[in-house]
Formats: sequence, structure tokens, C-alpha cells
Amino acid sequence: QVEFVESGGGSVQTGGSLQLSCHYTNPGYAYCMGWFRQAPGKEREEIAGLHDGGGSIYYDDSVRGRFTISRDTTRNTMYLQMNDLRPEDTAMYYCAGDCWRPRGATRYSYNFWGHGTQVTVSS
Repeated sequence: QVEFVESGGGSVQTGGSLQLSCHYTNPGYAYCMGWFRQAPGKEREEIAGLHDGGGSIYYDDSVRGRFTISRDTTRNTMYLQMNDLRPEDTAMYYCAGDCWRPRGATRYSYNFWGHGTQVTVSS
């Protein structure tokens, strides 16, 4: 099994930056990983992913060009660098791993999740 633990959330003003970290306890479940967020009243959405061992990198249109996903395998940690933050980025952010894409599906499914870290952006 594996545990994913997020950290790095906080409160910033518009235009600010934060770096989220996700430490995982078992690299065997980290071949396919991603970052999600869920704002109040909205569905959880994948905003960035390291799929296929990192050979395929995904960004949602809402964060492309502002957020960067990366991983340090020596530290068993995945990162999300978030720049030019906006109030609409306010959400609980989750990391997840052990993903796969069901046949015919456009989205990846995930087996394991962290508990989340809150990001709040004020105007």
C-alpha cells in the first residue's frame, strides 16, 4: 500500500505563488500521479498529471502556463509550482497516484489519494 501526504498550502494574494508538495511512501504506486483540486460546490478535477511514468504530462487549460508539475524520485515527492495565482484557484488541492486510463476513456482513474491541502487566494 501507499500513503500520499500533501503540504505547502496557504493563503496568498492575487499574483502570488505557492509550491505544493506530495510525499509518497511507496514509489511502486507513483508511476502515474496527478494533482486535483476541488472548490466549494464544484466537482474535483484533475489539473495536472504525470502519466505513463512522467512520459506524458497533462495540464488543464485553467492552469496551463501558470502551474508546473514535477517529481523528485530521490525524495519520493511530487511538486506543483503555482504562479500567478488567482481567486478562482482557491480550492482544496489533492495529490493522487496509481492511476490508469480505462479503455475508451479520456480521463485517468486513481486508486490512492491524499487528504488535501487548502489554497486560498484573495483579491
